[in-house]
Amino acid sequence: MRPLAIGALSELAGVKIPTIRYYEGIGLLPAPERTDSNRRTYDDATVRRLKFIRHARELGFEVEAIRTLLGLADQPGRPCAEADVIARRHLADIDDRLARLTTLRTEIQAMVEQCARGSIAHCRVIEVLADHEECLHQTH
Repeated sequence: MRPLAIGALSELAGVKIPTIRYYEGIGLLPAPERTDSNRRTYDDATVRRLKFIRHARELGFEVEAIRTLLGLADQPGRPCAEADVIARRHLADIDDRLARLTTLRTEIQAMVEQCARGSIAHCRVIEVLADHEECLHQTH
């Protein structure tokens, strides 16, 4: 495959050009080769790496976790235990967020269901928001 311009890389990997430059700037992508006219050029390995980054971001991995995972991916003979630890930690974070969101949903649903839909003076939504003690599940 011949070298790709940044626009072609963007299209192939499904990542916007400013994001590509950002990833280069923070070291997730290597500095690109340059033509005589100073235009960036990319190869197949960069396309694969950028797709890896994009997919990891879509799955919610933080940049530092992706950096570590990329380093591991560059060493295919290593055991995958470290990658497994990173993925399990991320899964635990997701489970924690889901639990908090479930609690939030329950609280908001109760607020809405208890609202008499009368005047603001007797609005349950306003009452609960104004007084944390009114919450079903107090989160301090």
